[in-house]
Amino acid sequence: MDIFDYAMRMEKDGENYYRQLVKKTDNKAIKAIFTMLAEEEVKHYKTVAQMKTERPQMAETTVLADAKNIFTQMKNSGQKVDFAAEQRKLYEKAQDIEKKSEDFYREKASEVEQQYQREIFLKLAEEEKKHYLLLENIIQFVSRPQTWLENAEFYHLEEY
Repeated sequence: MDIFDYAMRMEKDGENYYRQLVKKTDNKAIKAIFTMLAEEEVKHYKTVAQMKTERPQMAETTVLADAKNIFTQMKNSGQKVDFAAEQRKLYEKAQDIEKKSEDFYREKASEVEQQYQREIFLKLAEEEKKHYLLLENIIQFVSRPQTWLENAEFYHLEEY
């Protein structure tokens, strides 16, 4: 399996995992974030698939800003939120997947032949890093939802 096929498989697996997580939570906001992350993985898949035959354009993501807006809406709603303890482990697994994806893209950037492929792999690595940071916030949120929203810690979801 070449690196493009492997990357496409990795992105498809990530999409499937996020779609499973959507089914395992009752919280609408978290469902929305996981749906966004699944769609991001679909975009990554398409980008890598295109790299096999052409030079794709990779759009900038707004996933962190969108997630920040979702958390802001949750805070403003004043809705009480509570999560099952086992959800944290599921989200930590997603975080591990994102870290492995980031590491893969950084490593393989030096192995591809074309400069544009290196640039896209490095950009994908940065996207995966953003997903990792978002998941870190979700893990903190589910661990202590009321305190986390009240302290507005999600404001460090700024785009960088």
